Amino acid sequence: MVHKRIGRWLGAAALVLAASSIAPSAAFAADAPKIDSGDTAWMLTSSLLVLMMTIPGLALFYAGMVRKKNILATLAQSFGATCVITIAWMIVGYSIAFTHNPDTHLDNWIGGFNYIMLAPMGLNAVNPLAATIPESVYMFFQMTFAIITPALIAGALADRMKYSAFLLFMFFWLVLVYCPIAHWVWGGGWLGTLGALDYAGGTVVHLNAGTAGLVAALMLGKRKGLGQSDMAPYNLAYSVIGASLLWVGWFGFNAGSAVTSNVNAGMAAAATQIATAAAGFSWMIVEWVLRGKPSVLGMISGAVAGLVAITPASGFVDAEGALIIGLAVGVVCFVSAVYVKKIFGYDDALDCWGVHGIGGAFGALMTGLLAKNAINSSAHGALFDGNWHQMTIQLIDVGAVFGYCAVATFVILTALKYTVGIRVTPEVEEEGLDVNLHGEVVQA
Repeated sequence: MVHKRIGRWLGAAALVLAASSIAPSAAFAADAPKIDSGDTAWMLTSSLLVLMMTIPGLALFYAGMVRKKNILATLAQSFGATCVITIAWMIVGYSIAFTHNPDTHLDNWIGGFNYIMLAPMGLNAVNPLAATIPESVYMFFQMTFAIITPALIAGALADRMKYSAFLLFMFFWLVLVYCPIAHWVWGGGWLGTLGALDYAGGTVVHLNAGTAGLVAALMLGKRKGLGQSDMAPYNLAYSVIGASLLWVGWFGFNAGSAVTSNVNAGMAAAATQIATAAAGFSWMIVEWVLRGKPSVLGMISGAVAGLVAITPASGFVDAEGALIIGLAVGVVCFVSAVYVKKIFGYDDALDCWGVHGIGGAFGALMTGLLAKNAINSSAHGALFDGNWHQMTIQLIDVGAVFGYCAVATFVILTALKYTVGIRVTPEVEEEGLDVNLHGEVVQA
């Protein structure tokens, strides 16, 4: 009997020891991030929606607003940018934007180079910034952001930039401007650490692209015949279709930035729809009052302004905040695109600065005013919640992105100007970019 009791005690002790040895492993396994099929499906869908924003969305939006002789050249800019930036992102862009630099001091400014050519990214790799989806999906999602940001700049330089210079500019601007700024805000850099709120790219994407567009417009100079020749859009139907694709695709842009299919994605989608509709409406009403008629170009421009302004705020504001942002930015961007451009005399051909630069900066500052903790646990209480410090951070974010982008863009364009040249000849510009740069023309 004694032996049997001892045996039972030893058996029980062994079970306890086994359980205690397994429990930590089980707990660790439970805490370890797991690939979520729902999140993965949503992020693949979001990636495709954002890619659609560039081709065909942005391509048609811009092409419809230029003259007939430059439609194919404008379409080629969006398509060519997509090709060049995809390759650049794969080779080096993702690595310096979304991985950590082994030098902790440099990590505030630029990511590491360990992901050159995406070599370490296996099937089961996961980026800590998106722990529930494969890293390949996260890389692809961020690639679509990287594609549309430089492509937006084409709106400012329409009708007059050499295609070879444009493609080179896309590559160098992505690597030297977009990727470092993306790291500053989203990749663990100094602006994100400081507490800057930019949910989906108000400063990283839109202020960044708008600033580059303004610098490019100033360096290229005005289009030949501006103010004297007829430069009316050739086919606004293209632009309406493009704007509609942008509107739909933007849900991948903003709601996809939740990186999960959760409540934040739902609120970001709702805020996006409300702000876009409100901005399109307010631009339309202001133009109706001041000019006598609500133009189709004005409606779609207002809607895009609303999409831009809600981008940094979409995951941080409620429905009321989205409505305020939309109504306000429609008026702000109308004034910028219509009046400010005329006062200062720069030729921002398709209002890249007036809509994306001004709209992105405005949205970033309004995020500081209207962000709500309830929408996203990482958001700081903003000005209306009693945190005046958040507005200071947002101002630093806007100032830093504008300053760095302006200087770096000027340097890149200056280098290109004195090597390959950046502007076509007056004869090419007069005859048209389509036939001269691409050997093709629009027949219809």
